[in-house]
Amino acid sequence: MRAGYGRCVANVQEAVVVGGGIVGLATAWRLLQARPGAAVTVLEKEDDVARHQTGHNSGVIHAGVYYAPGSLKARLCRAGAAATKEFCTEHGIGFRVPGKLVVATDDVEVGRLEGLQERSRANGLDVEWLGAGALREREPRVTGRAALLVRETGIVDYRQVCRKLAELVVEAGGSVVLGARVTGIRESAGSVEVVAGEQAWTARRVVVCGGLQADRLARLSGLRPDFQIVPFRGEYHRLPDSRSDVVEHLVYPVPDPALPFLGVHLTPMVDGTVTVGPNAVLGLSREGYRKGALSARDVATYARFPGTWKVARSYWRTGVDEVRGSLSRRAYLRLVQRYCPELELADLLPSEAGIRAQAVLRDGTLVHDFLLEQTDRVLHVCNAPSPAATSALPIADLVVARLLDQAPAGR
Repeated sequence: MRAGYGRCVANVQEAVVVGGGIVGLATAWRLLQARPGAAVTVLEKEDDVARHQTGHNSGVIHAGVYYAPGSLKARLCRAGAAATKEFCTEHGIGFRVPGKLVVATDDVEVGRLEGLQERSRANGLDVEWLGAGALREREPRVTGRAALLVRETGIVDYRQVCRKLAELVVEAGGSVVLGARVTGIRESAGSVEVVAGEQAWTARRVVVCGGLQADRLARLSGLRPDFQIVPFRGEYHRLPDSRSDVVEHLVYPVPDPALPFLGVHLTPMVDGTVTVGPNAVLGLSREGYRKGALSARDVATYARFPGTWKVARSYWRTGVDEVRGSLSRRAYLRLVQRYCPELELADLLPSEAGIRAQAVLRDGTLVHDFLLEQTDRVLHVCNAPSPAATSALPIADLVVARLLDQAPAGR
C-alpha cells in the first residue's frame, strides 16, 4: 500500500472515495473544491490510477448523439464534453476534435440514422446529413448510403486526464493511496469505517466508484442490490502505421437501438494510431484483459444470477455473432469492411482489450443509465456506462451535491 500521488494524511477523513477511475478522481477533486481544506482520500487497489475501464476504452469525448433528449445521460454528456475539453485545455492535456461519422450501409440503418439525426438536434448538437457522394468526399475510403456528421466528437487519452486529476487532488490537500484494496465498509450512526488490508480510515462520508466491482462493494457495505455486474469484453485491433491515414474522422456504424453497445468503429487516437473496435463478448473474468482469461469466481457469480440467463435468452443471436467475431479475425474484419471495404486481414494487428461493467437487473433488464444508491453516509455509483468518461466531471458534481445534500452551484 502506498501513496503514489502524495503522502497519506490522517486516517480521520471528511470523505473517502473508493476507486481511482475517472469518476472517483473527479469526485474527490470536486469535493475538495466544494470543501477547501477538507481531508479527502482516494483508495485505489491497483498500482496506478485508471487501470480498468477508464484506461481501456476508445478515448472518445462523446457529443451525446444516442441519448434520449432531456435524459440524465444526455444532459451529463453534453455538459461533460464541454467540461472535458475545457479541463484538457486548462491543464495542457492533448486532445483533438476530428468529428464523427455515423455511417448507414442499408435501408434499415438509413431509417435508424434519420432517428439519430432528430435525436441529435433535439440534444442541441451541430450535425449534418451526408449523402453517399458527400460522405465519399469527406472520407474517400468509407462507403455508405448516408452518414451523420457529428462535429463536436473528440478524442483524448483518459489516463492522462486521471493522472492530472490525481495530482490536483493532492495539490488541494487530499491523498491518493495506491495498492489499497478495500476489504470492509462499516457504516455507523456518525461515521463510516473503510478497511483496506491492515489499515483503516474513519470518514464522515464515503463514495464508492467501484466500476467492475460495484456490486461486490455494495454488498460489502451491507446493501442488497438488485443488480449484478456482468462483464462484457471489448476486443480491439489497431491498424499498422502505414494505414494510419485511412480515415480522418471517427467512423461508427449505426447502432442497434436495442443494445447498449455502439458497434465496431474506427478511431484515430491522439497518438496518431487508429484502433478498430470494440466488439462486446460476455467476459469470463471481470479484470482479465488477456484473451482467454478465466476467473471461476466471476463466472460463478453471474452464472448464479437469474438476470444473466434472461439476457442470454433475449440476445442469444447477437451473442453468437459477437463470439464469432472474437474467434475469427475474418468475421471481425467483415464488420469493418461494411463501411471501409479496402481494409484487409493483415491490417488487424493485436491490441489490448477493455472490459465494460454492465449492470443487469434480476429480471434481465440491462441498465442503460447511471445508477446511484445511497445510505445516510455512503453513496455508491453502481452503474456508470459510456459516456461516463466524457461525463465524469458533471457526474462528480451530481455525486458531491447528493453527498453534501445541496444543489450544484454554477456547474
